[in-house]
Amino acid sequence: MTEKAKHSGSDKLFRFFVYFVLIVLAVSIIVPVAWVFMASVKENSQFYGNPWELPLGFHWQNFVNAWQGARMGEYMLNSVLVTAMALGLLLVIALPAAYCLSRFMFKGSKILNTCFMAGLFINVNYIVVPIFLMLKDGDKWLREFNIAPFFLNNLFVLALVYASTALPFTIYLLSGYFATLPHDFEEAAYIDGASYAKTMTTVIFPMAQPSIITIILFNFLAFWNEYIISMTLISSADGPKTLPVGLLNLMQAQQAKAEFGTLYAGLVLVMLPTLILYMCVQKKLTQGMTVGGLKG
Repeated sequence: MTEKAKHSGSDKLFRFFVYFVLIVLAVSIIVPVAWVFMASVKENSQFYGNPWELPLGFHWQNFVNAWQGARMGEYMLNSVLVTAMALGLLLVIALPAAYCLSRFMFKGSKILNTCFMAGLFINVNYIVVPIFLMLKDGDKWLREFNIAPFFLNNLFVLALVYASTALPFTIYLLSGYFATLPHDFEEAAYIDGASYAKTMTTVIFPMAQPSIITIILFNFLAFWNEYIISMTLISSADGPKTLPVGLLNLMQAQQAKAEFGTLYAGLVLVMLPTLILYMCVQKKLTQGMTVGGLKG
């Protein structure tokens, strides 16, 4: 057997192994998701038989019960508001910060870069209790001046905490992408009389669209599915709960009632927005991650 034939055989074996692993991973992800979707339209009586049995029909009442009776519609609206506010705050702060740190050298820039990089190693779940105590003291201070509490049980404050904790990773990824862009476009804009701000918004940001879409998707998934911070900062029983916290309440309630169809309908309501968003921006996501990691 020639050396070329040996290489060809080993390449085929390697490709077979890679495809096999990818297929196994895909099946392990697709099957549970498909099972949840099928379970969400089953009647409650079907859950006491074969769990792999196909639905006898589409029992849409499960979604009605989850949306209205379990208040999932209200929780979804709260999650939409929190996620939108957090993403808006994050982009307004992170985009100019990443651009300045990656394109300009000034006093303190290295220290700022080091601080943001250090933030990558801090898990926010470890500092959620100090954040809660700090906000609680803030509300206590407001009560001393006969002002209504503001910091806890407030969706805007929750969105502000989300945006703050996501800054290190977002600036890290954007800075790596901005560093790969050529300076020629900026210099041409400066010659035409454009200011730094106009050059940033009209030249650099459109060129960085794949990376911006990447950080929007990553942070959307993080904010949409976040549970611990939301449960801690929205501690009031009648507070504006987000979807993950509301889903836990639904799970506890429906397990006691043995209404599993409504429970899985609630799970679908949580998963569906993320699946739709991912399918819409999948191509841009791959491009942003590939190019953004070259000099990150």
